[in-house]
Amino acid sequence: MNFSNEAQVIIGIMLITIPFVEYGGVFLLSRLRKQTGYSDNGVQQHYFRAGHAHAGVLLILAIIAQVLVDQTSFAPGLAYAVRAGFFLAPILIPAGYFLGAPGADGAPKPLLTLVYIGAILLAISTVVLGLGLIFNG
Repeated sequence: MNFSNEAQVIIGIMLITIPFVEYGGVFLLSRLRKQTGYSDNGVQQHYFRAGHAHAGVLLILAIIAQVLVDQTSFAPGLAYAVRAGFFLAPILIPAGYFLGAPGADGAPKPLLTLVYIGAILLAISTVVLGLGLIFNG
């Protein structure tokens, strides 16, 4: 199977980031074991766990999507936009969970908006890629 240059570069970058996601998991486990201030805020725990889980799952989805974009007959600009949407979602969604997690007051921070922006990009990219694969002929 041959990959486009774009897919190769993006997949390479994403694979390099996987150890950082793993480190995030180690960090979360260490905070839970030490019972530090992290575990005092149950809602914040849920946001951090959601951010970590989304990072890993969305990275894998984005890697698969890069290969699938190569199987469509998209114009170069559309292919770039779809690739970018899949590339940005694993950054924006977890960042929104981490940076938008409620503080001591219990209110989510404004950066939680990044979750919605990433989700919209992911939804659009997913639908466009799906249609591109269905109507490839």
